[in-house]
Amino acid sequence: MTKSDFPVLPPIEILTADKAESELAALGEVLWACVQGGAGIGFVLPFEREEAEAFWQSRLAGLRAGERYLLVARLDGRIVGTVMLELAPQDNGRHRAEVAKLMVHPQARRKGLSRKLLAAVEDLALSLERTLLVLDTVTGDTAESIYPKAGYSRVGVIPGYAQATRGGLDATTVFYKQLGS
Repeated sequence: MTKSDFPVLPPIEILTADKAESELAALGEVLWACVQGGAGIGFVLPFEREEAEAFWQSRLAGLRAGERYLLVARLDGRIVGTVMLELAPQDNGRHRAEVAKLMVHPQARRKGLSRKLLAAVEDLALSLERTLLVLDTVTGDTAESIYPKAGYSRVGVIPGYAQATRGGLDATTVFYKQLGS
């Protein structure tokens, strides 16, 4: 393999609240497309684009307050992937954070963007002195396989945890990762 055989991945960008607000339609499109594709990321069908934009709108206050961070990946200038870092607010939890809404637009998958977003959110967590990351994902979903490959340890499975995108109940798998030494 030569260097040219590897995809060139875009840099990951941290969006300020103001920038995120100006990108609500693009963020909403990624969320909407992922939910339409069946991603178990907290929403059920039917799910409208307006609901997707409203979700991101509801996250702006946390971005402004420094309680959460939003990272995005772009291809050809268009947002195609997201991940959030949600800081634990408790006094005894100042060392931990939750990884949330890791998603890549269905048209931009299989390019390594999930891995790149995860690496960037881990670097950000370390810069904020957050050394323990937690997350959950739908058990059996394609996304579940991403986390062990990125060094996350499986805690266990909670059956019937959330309503599935298309009805019924899904189990969720909980993961964690210790960062740094």
